[in-house]
Amino acid sequence: MISIRGKWALVTGASRGIGYLSAIYLAEQGCNIVAHSRKKENCSRLLEELKKRGVEAYAVEAELSDPAQIEKMCSQIDENNTPVSVILNNAGLQIAYRKDYLSTPADDFDISFRVNTTAPMMICYHFLPKMIEQGFGRIVNTTSGIDLEPEQAAYSASKAALSKITRDLGRDLEGGDVVVSLTDPGWCRTDLGGLNAPNDPESALPGVVVGVFVEDGKSGRLFAAQDFCGLSLVQAVEKAEKQKGVY
Repeated sequence: MISIRGKWALVTGASRGIGYLSAIYLAEQGCNIVAHSRKKENCSRLLEELKKRGVEAYAVEAELSDPAQIEKMCSQIDENNTPVSVILNNAGLQIAYRKDYLSTPADDFDISFRVNTTAPMMICYHFLPKMIEQGFGRIVNTTSGIDLEPEQAAYSASKAALSKITRDLGRDLEGGDVVVSLTDPGWCRTDLGGLNAPNDPESALPGVVVGVFVEDGKSGRLFAAQDFCGLSLVQAVEKAEKQKGVY
């Protein structure tokens, strides 16, 4: 299992839910955090918790449906000379549940793909060259297991596209120490998942971040977070590394 002590991680959607919990979990492993939200002030409570854990941390903001704001956020991180070597693309948007799915507006697909597919890949493409140059990096993109539900077609299609791009990207990174993977948190009681979800947000850990700690050089794998529920980080990594790659 690799150590991330002293490294910097960018966590999107960090102000609440699984992003918030993941940022704290990474900080407890000694990782410094760049916390993203739509507005920096949304991360005030998180920053207080991170600094209690003795790591460096600061917040950035961007509306992920706006490519210009994403570019500005990434440039700000560069200007701060922050050597991001870990990325958790946690932020996502589930715009609506359309019971009358044949009337789903085209805008559902437009904004879903901008937030759930384009935004994380813009972030990947920005930081990956530096990771490759430095010889180390971990990127975890958050996907979804939702399937066969036309009521959520825009959301599930945008996540499926993210999965495909991540797996394709992983093929070219296979065997090195820059590793990209996918995580599916499962249906959790968050603002996105709703109150009727069967799983506590805490159950997604350590599974949602296990891809950060693997060191077997395999990219493109999907780690279903609920499969790691109740395991220690060491146990989770051992289980993850037994999971075969996709190539």
